[in-house]
Amino acid sequence: MRTLNDYFLTVQLTDVSAASSVSVVAPDDGNIIEIFSVLGGAITVANSAVITKINGTTVTGGGFTVTASGSAAGDVDTAEPTALNSVKEGDYITITSDGGSTTTQPITVTLVIRR
Repeated sequence: MRTLNDYFLTVQLTDVSAASSVSVVAPDDGNIIEIFSVLGGAITVANSAVITKINGTTVTGGGFTVTASGSAAGDVDTAEPTALNSVKEGDYITITSDGGSTTTQPITVTLVIRR
């Protein structure tokens, strides 16, 4: 259940099948409590691993795998960070794909941050 203390940041990787990253700045203090992603279309050959970092430090439990087998537009993946998930105003959060899959597809990632 969401509270009035939650805020959301959304970013998009233009191609989850390429080794790439995107960053966003935290506008307020809080803890990343959940991460959601939605895939723009089917990927092939292999899975893509996605990780989350705060100021270059990997968020424990902040990674997820975008599975190639049976993938399609609208597939949702989630992660629930368990440690190293605190942000301060002005910290940067980076979402990185290892680019393990093929077929160019965007992925949109939403971070739920609780103050």
